[in-house]
This record gives sequence, C-alpha cells and structure tokens, in this order.
Amino acid sequence: MKIGELAERTGVSVRMLRYYEQQGLLTSTRSTGGQRLYSLHESERVELLRTLFAAGLSSRTIASLLPCVDTPGPQTADEAYATMCRERDRLSVAMATLATARDALDGLIACNSEHRAALASPRRTA
Repeated sequence: MKIGELAERTGVSVRMLRYYEQQGLLTSTRSTGGQRLYSLHESERVELLRTLFAAGLSSRTIASLLPCVDTPGPQTADEAYATMCRERDRLSVAMATLATARDALDGLIACNSEHRAALASPRRTA
C-alpha cells in the first residue's frame, strides 16, 4: 500500500510516517516510480509505534526496543524489560519534578490571590 493508504488506515499523518521511517522505526520498499510501498505488517507496526510513543518513549528508546519485536528471544526480552523499567523510573522522576513545580505555582497563585483581594478591598483611613 502507498503511504497515503497507510496514513488513512492507521490514523497517522503522512509526515509522521516519514518521520518513523527516517528514524528507522518503519520500513518501506520503493516502486519503480520511487513511491514508498508498505506491507500490511507495517500497519501493525505503526499501531505499536503509536502505543510506544503514547507511553512517553523517545524514538531512540523505541528503536532500542524493536529488536524484541523483530527477533524475539530471552535476551531481547530481558533487554526490553530493563529499558522499559529505566524509562518508567525516568518518567517517575519527571512526574515528581512536575508535581514540585505545580506545588510552587499553587503557592504563587495563592499569594497573588491574596494580593488581588487586598487591592480590591476598600482602603481604610484613620
């Protein structure tokens, strides 16, 4: 199938499909006219890539996980497991950092709310 057909079938833009291929995550053959051609297998691959990206993984990390899919075995499965655990730890740290930033912002919002309330209240003169 051509790239437009794959895009329609998977709900992924043509531009994104080209990016996947550029990153080595997706492969195609070329027609005699130079158009990209994809097998039905590649639509399943795109669905997997969408899932991996949705899990917060980078294209580099995804590329390191694909051997587990392409040549399954105990070693590639163990490597994929270790990679996913590292990525989960990385995301946990990032989430904690974001929670700390959110809490600091909540404090600033509270201060600003008090300041705005003070500005809005009528001034008392002695």
